[in-house]
Amino acid sequence: MAIECLVLGAGQEVGKSCVVVTINGKRIMFDCGMHMGYKDKRQYPDFDLIPDSCDFTSSLSCIIITHFHLDHIGALPFFTQNRGYSGPIYMTYPTKALAPIMLEDYRKVMVDRRGEKERFSSEDIVECMKKVTAVDLKQTVQVDKDLQIRAYYAGHVLGAAMFYAKVGDAAILYTGDYNMTPDRHLGAAQIDRLQLDLVITESTYATTYRDSKYVREREFLKAVHKCVEDEGKVLIPTFALGRAQELCMLLDDYWERMNLKVPIYFSAGLTIQANLYYKVLINWTSQKVKDTYVTRNAFDFKNVCSFDRSLINAPGPYVLFATPGMIGGGFSLEVFRQWAPCEKNLVTLPGYCLAGTVGHKLMSAKRPTQIRLDEDVQIDVRCEIHQLSFSPHTDAKGIMDLVKFLSPKHVILVHGEKPKMAMLKERIESELAIQCYYPANNETVCISSTHHVEAGASDAFLQSCLCPNFKFSKPNSERDSDLDDSNKRTIVCDDRVAQGILTLEKNQNPKVVGQNEFMEVLGVENHGVKFAHCCPIYLPDSESRDASGRSPSALLRLIFEQLSRAFPGFDLHDCQEQIRIRSFVGSFCSKEKCLHRTDVSLHSRVTHLCCSWSLADEELAWKVLSIIKNLELANAS
Repeated sequence: MAIECLVLGAGQEVGKSCVVVTINGKRIMFDCGMHMGYKDKRQYPDFDLIPDSCDFTSSLSCIIITHFHLDHIGALPFFTQNRGYSGPIYMTYPTKALAPIMLEDYRKVMVDRRGEKERFSSEDIVECMKKVTAVDLKQTVQVDKDLQIRAYYAGHVLGAAMFYAKVGDAAILYTGDYNMTPDRHLGAAQIDRLQLDLVITESTYATTYRDSKYVREREFLKAVHKCVEDEGKVLIPTFALGRAQELCMLLDDYWERMNLKVPIYFSAGLTIQANLYYKVLINWTSQKVKDTYVTRNAFDFKNVCSFDRSLINAPGPYVLFATPGMIGGGFSLEVFRQWAPCEKNLVTLPGYCLAGTVGHKLMSAKRPTQIRLDEDVQIDVRCEIHQLSFSPHTDAKGIMDLVKFLSPKHVILVHGEKPKMAMLKERIESELAIQCYYPANNETVCISSTHHVEAGASDAFLQSCLCPNFKFSKPNSERDSDLDDSNKRTIVCDDRVAQGILTLEKNQNPKVVGQNEFMEVLGVENHGVKFAHCCPIYLPDSESRDASGRSPSALLRLIFEQLSRAFPGFDLHDCQEQIRIRSFVGSFCSKEKCLHRTDVSLHSRVTHLCCSWSLADEELAWKVLSIIKNLELANAS
């Protein structure tokens, strides 16, 4: 069986996450996002590439949304209401609560304010959300009789989840966006150790290793404090949910400690509404926030208030959180256009910015410079530009740690930049020995999946499994060092390993048989390679009674005693006329001319021990022969 992974978005790019995975006949769409940097057909995934695209409800078993960011959910109302999908949709409770707010805010900005073509209406958002089923963390949901899914805490933003999906014996994990380190308002990603065929992971920061969180916070606060001290204004373009709460908590605490009176503003009611949800959904936040909730809600900011648009050009310093992040349009772009020409002002970019956005241009340009918004508008940028890594995405170390912990058979990288993904792929394959892929948009990756088979077992094989394999050892702990040997504890291990061969019976039922039974099952004669050697034993001159100087049985007993001392860990068998150690068999040879005899001796007092052994015991056999040739018969009693 195979797992097919069709990447419709976030393939070798960041934006419009959408991956369609087929597992043993069940087809799941993970995320249904839009690209914030495009306004043409590249803005949405190419849904027509999904097999049986004339009927998406029949083609897809379900849709899973990992979190409420638009690059993961922005195309969902269009897909359900315009392309006709009416099947099940799963997301966490916070995502279901916050997604319609994000979608409606985007629609208002793009359509009502900027006059762009409407891809979906307010009614479409409402109808879309009616199809959603909310899930709890670690709740196993049986989508149908074959497909089950389960959500795990991902950090990143409120309600973000990694999703595990299993069909039969095949299992995968789709991470969405996640963070492996906790921050002020959210915890780190948490997941069980799972048996997985495939992990599909984001790779936004595939080659980035971040400094200490405290160092980054100190740099941010220092830059903001310097700006307002110099009577400048600080623009922090951020999305209303996630980094806004993180940075508000940071600034609110700093303002209290430094006793600053400079205003801090939210740009719109969206962030205020988002804060209300953070207060209600306190169980999805960090442990520190939950621990202090009884005495004080961390989202009741003392120094942050709502912003009135008439204050844009008001005199004096202040800090303004404006949406959206990346300065991709909306109010953050409006404020930037008015503040950018002033050298006193500061624009701090706290996260990743998509190519094509104003934020990305600012991060890659030198100051002072000009930013072209379109063919007719360009802005002189004289303000300070400060970039900090306050992104809620995990860094390269976090990605490697997660993949190493889960140890899947295969890894697919999405949601990243191609050159950096290529470098991360090499690390995963060289350091973890896991096959890794990073397909482009509209490409499909096929991998093999696990398939367990129920098999019977022969009585002989089961009996071999019952044979004990005891190993004895004495601990070298300090506690036992002062005890004498008789009082020291003995550790007994019984590691049983049984080797069998999987066969297919005439009735097509699989069955495990022992190695000794296999030839019988095949109905053929067993052929094996054996070695033989007729070993001379030279008797001392003092022996003169008969050819051996003593009876054969007495000489065999002497050889047996010597070998027992040389091989204390082996089972030796003295069978009167022969000696056995594993496959090695030795017995006295009465032939005058033996085919296995290589020496020609005229010595009258010599006897021969004819020996044979299998290939597996060749090393053992030559050690035995060496001991036999060097027997000290004269001194033996």
